[in-house]
Amino acid sequence: MSEMVSIDFEQPVSFVPGGGAPACSTRNAWARVPAEPTRAERGVLKDRIRQLLREQQAVLVAHYYVHPDLQDLAEETGGLVADSLEMARFGRDHAARTLVVAGVRFMGETAKILSPDKRVLMPDLDATCSLDLGCPTEEFSAFCDQHPDRTVLVYANTSAAVKARADWMVTSGCALDVVRALTAQGKKILWAPDRHLGDYIRRETGADLLSWEGACIVHDEFKGLELELLKEQHPNAKVLVHPESPADVIALADAVGSTAGILSAAKNMDAREFIVATDTGLLHKLRTLNPGKTFIEAPTAGNGATCKSCAHCPWMAMNDLAGVVRVLETGANEVHVDPATGERARLPIARMLDFTAALKNGSSAVGIAPGIGVA
Repeated sequence: MSEMVSIDFEQPVSFVPGGGAPACSTRNAWARVPAEPTRAERGVLKDRIRQLLREQQAVLVAHYYVHPDLQDLAEETGGLVADSLEMARFGRDHAARTLVVAGVRFMGETAKILSPDKRVLMPDLDATCSLDLGCPTEEFSAFCDQHPDRTVLVYANTSAAVKARADWMVTSGCALDVVRALTAQGKKILWAPDRHLGDYIRRETGADLLSWEGACIVHDEFKGLELELLKEQHPNAKVLVHPESPADVIALADAVGSTAGILSAAKNMDAREFIVATDTGLLHKLRTLNPGKTFIEAPTAGNGATCKSCAHCPWMAMNDLAGVVRVLETGANEVHVDPATGERARLPIARMLDFTAALKNGSSAVGIAPGIGVA
């Protein structure tokens, strides 16, 4: 059984047709909260998933933000726990014919875009993302049309159709490098959908960047003032912040990075205590990889709030063991992407993959730039 909950999130509600900074409302969004299984039920469900994965030559890939049971099971069965792009690349390169994606809908779509001939299943197709919800295709396309002189960059947290409208897709791990290369060529940027990440990119690169005004309902709630007070209580703690967070939170960070970047910083920084400003789902992996270190949730609310840190995506929470069993037994919740849309969306993803591969190999990233902006 699941309980339906509404999502209460303050966000601008209207598209601005005059070329300003638009955003669309997520105020009517909702999510289901799956019932937590008992210990005995959990064991039965895990055994059934292992059996079904073997029988169907399937692999489970899970995001860092989903339930620890799904993260652990993915790794135990030869799958992967990673960010959205690594999940999709792993699925593309794996021999499995069926991918089970434990995450949110844009992650399943990205996996399907990179593996169009594979079956992609999700525990709950209604699991979405406020950044995706807040950037509808028609409104975003109109915004792009108003600024034809700008190179369009979109974050991974967008629909297949929005990616298809873009010149580049980027992740939080490579966005700065891509924008620096574009800026070096004199390109002006149209960015979507996360305004905080867009502002961070602008500050770090000096890019001429026009941003859509979306936000992640998790990272948008971190509070700079409360974080300062928490730092006073833990003077030796290092602060790790995801760049989807507000600027006053980022300003207090000892390290700013993607999920992979935060994991790397926690491993390599000379500290035993960390305050973490990202979805609390990542704490499971942080604590697993760093058993001798302490990780504290960054505050999302001020005095008088019902919780001091509520930083967990309600849609990520819709993924559960029972959902994985259900889709493997029935074939339900298969992800479909229009082939033409998927083919067009693959171009900005491939552009980013080529760019990051060149960086990794020590090649000149700018050498890829002549392809920038090709429709």
